[in-house]
Amino acid sequence: MFAALSRCCKSYLTSRRSQVRVLHCPPYFRGPTPNLLTLGNIEPRFIFRVPILPEPASKGGVEILPFRVRTGNNLYSYPSVSPRGGVITRNIIRNDEDLEVTAEMTKLRTLVFAIVVLAMGGTLLSLNGCGGTGGSPPPPPGKIHHVVVIFQENRTPDNLFQDPVLISKGADIAQSGKDSKGNTIPLTKVSLTADYNPGHFHDAFIDQCDLNSVSGQCQMDGADLNPVPCPPGTQDCTFAYVDPTEVQPYFQMAEQYTFANRMFQTNQGPSFPAHQFIISGTSAPSTGSNLFAAENPNTNGPPNAGCDAPVGSTVALIDPAGSETSNAPVYPCFEHQTLTDLLEAKSLTWRYYTPAIPPPPPPLHGTPAIWNGPEAIQHICGPQGGVCQGSDWTNNVVLDQKQILTDITNNQLRDVSWVIPSGQASDHAGMTDGTGPSWVGSVVNAIGNSSYWADTAIFITWDDWGGWYDHVAPPQVLVNCSQWGCGYVYGFRVPLIVISPYVRASFISKQPHDFGSILKFIEVTFSLPSLGNADVAADDFSDCFDFNQTPLQFQRIRAPLNAQYFLNDKTPPTDPDDD
Repeated sequence: MFAALSRCCKSYLTSRRSQVRVLHCPPYFRGPTPNLLTLGNIEPRFIFRVPILPEPASKGGVEILPFRVRTGNNLYSYPSVSPRGGVITRNIIRNDEDLEVTAEMTKLRTLVFAIVVLAMGGTLLSLNGCGGTGGSPPPPPGKIHHVVVIFQENRTPDNLFQDPVLISKGADIAQSGKDSKGNTIPLTKVSLTADYNPGHFHDAFIDQCDLNSVSGQCQMDGADLNPVPCPPGTQDCTFAYVDPTEVQPYFQMAEQYTFANRMFQTNQGPSFPAHQFIISGTSAPSTGSNLFAAENPNTNGPPNAGCDAPVGSTVALIDPAGSETSNAPVYPCFEHQTLTDLLEAKSLTWRYYTPAIPPPPPPLHGTPAIWNGPEAIQHICGPQGGVCQGSDWTNNVVLDQKQILTDITNNQLRDVSWVIPSGQASDHAGMTDGTGPSWVGSVVNAIGNSSYWADTAIFITWDDWGGWYDHVAPPQVLVNCSQWGCGYVYGFRVPLIVISPYVRASFISKQPHDFGSILKFIEVTFSLPSLGNADVAADDFSDCFDFNQTPLQFQRIRAPLNAQYFLNDKTPPTDPDDD
């Protein structure tokens, strides 16, 4: 019987140190049997789990018998149920009062396990296949050693991914949308370099969302209210999609690896807060605050944000009621923990690659902190005389985004890297010169053609929706304000491509993700504690990976421009989003 189960279930170590092994079996069992998850101590430090689901439970979640075991200073709970899609994941519980497994309790659960398995023995042995489509467990030790986050600008899936191949595989991409008058508006083809820039401040989110105050759900019919001057002779110019011939590298990556149907920006506003969320899971001004920096700063810089911004620079704060007027604006320099602190505490390395804009006079600053998250964190920037000079800044913030290419070639890739584009390669409307797909392709090709391919996960996403139409409403907002993030979480869909030897090939993820999911993946991969922000409620991309599969062979991303073009290009990077 155990051999039969082993063929159908995934066995994995929760950590090399604890040697706790979990056998995860998919939910085959349908019928009148009550929801039950049986757990038994099969052998020393081995946990067995079998979900038994009636038909209704298959559409919701699973109920479980809690099982916890202490390893070192941590108390682990196996399993827990994600609020999204019933994905079973591991949680670390850091409360000494939580239940520990004693010998008596283990005997009791072993007895329960034996009774239930004996009762089901015939059913288990009769299984001919291994059904179930649950997510992959956390990466086993040694599978992923590097994570690269490529953060592009201002697009939605409906706008950027009108890819017939992707759509045929299940990508949720619309060709038309509703306006505020109830009219159906077909999406019009435009160039990636179209010379207009839809609004994407928080007020543009409010207009486009058209929140139903009863359900807390966006009605997604306000894109025509976006404050954008459309090109002469056009109207409804936010209802647009990018010419597919200009973004073929993105299509190839999405078709070949994993594309997310339900990736949302965590925040409901523009670039400055988004770049805080991607390193911290929050844009709060300080630890424990329930306020968020909501907009791009108001300043007479450069730098136009951050801890080195001119005196008098401010950024608006939003409260849990969604108000930006109930609190006075603050200087755009914050002090709280970021993912980089968790990495350093475990002797792990990181780099944040970003263009350098030469303000008058020198020295160089990074891209004004609208796109440079670390520049707005006090203990990273370490400002002196109006210039970031902290050790974290000088050692880890690289003011040349192109160096990611040479660092890969020279075997200098850090454990975790954030890669920020120049304005030209950013995909940002009204700013990009159309080289974004080639830029991203050059970074992916550099990794794919190096030894790093074997143990790297690449996340390619866009920092906000950019004011473009998208038909999918974000998760409910302003409904349960006892939850973290009320008033500013979540924003609209943004595209996401996940690339790794261990991602599910040609896969469309239907689970909800957000920027916190990227942070959580990194936390789980490197056994880090939680930041306690957007990562808490987020998933960890378990549905996108299969760490038991034969590693995928890298296939070169075909793009008009290669890495040498970017390395040899001496054009000064354009200033990022300042609208």
